[in-house]
Amino acid sequence: MAENIIQKKSFEFAINIVETYKYLADEKKEFVLSKQLLRSGTSIGANVSEAARGQSTKDFVYKLQISRKEANETLYWLNLLQATNFIQSENSEKLIKQCDELLRILTTIIKTTENKLSRTNT
Repeated sequence: MAENIIQKKSFEFAINIVETYKYLADEKKEFVLSKQLLRSGTSIGANVSEAARGQSTKDFVYKLQISRKEANETLYWLNLLQATNFIQSENSEKLIKQCDELLRILTTIIKTTENKLSRTNT
């Protein structure tokens, strides 16, 4: 896989999400919220990977928009798990920080690409 910053960071984040899921399932016996976190948290990188091989620039932007939506959802689950004491603040804060960073990077890439698209189409 040709590595770029968003692919690398979203993959590392997915690894941390999988580890958090295993902790929640094994130690806390929490299966519903943890599955939601696992699904949305790993979907970010999966969609980034799909975007990298998009069929067009519009497809690229669309896949990154899905990644951004998944990151927003993941942030929600992390905050909920922290508020309900399923994960400790120090662990959730690290994940929240990583997720925020992914959101910022995705938003920047989307806006930059959309601006280039609009300049090309005018």
